[in-house]
Amino acid sequence: MVEIRRVGVVSLAMMLGVLYTALGLIFGLIFACATLLSVGLVASAAEDLGIGGSGALVSLLYAVCFPIVYGIIGFVSGAVIGLLYNIIAGIAGGIKVELRDAELAKA
Repeated sequence: MVEIRRVGVVSLAMMLGVLYTALGLIFGLIFACATLLSVGLVASAAEDLGIGGSGALVSLLYAVCFPIVYGIIGFVSGAVIGLLYNIIAGIAGGIKVELRDAELAKA
């Protein structure tokens, strides 16, 4: 058994930042498509109100802002989680993991 006593705070923050950015891109595109579809369904009412072109702008904002905001949230939460893990692992002990060497397993 091997015990994970500390994690690299910046490496964890970077990893979660990239992961959350990818998720933000996916969610942003889903929300952008949903917004374009819903605006298309109510286009006649939107034209009567004079807000016909706002759906495309909102869709673009979703597609651009979601990945940025999610990436920032992922980076910050990764840093906080890393710091908290290091503090708690120093007090209560780290996570115990069983590892095996892939080269030895083949033999």
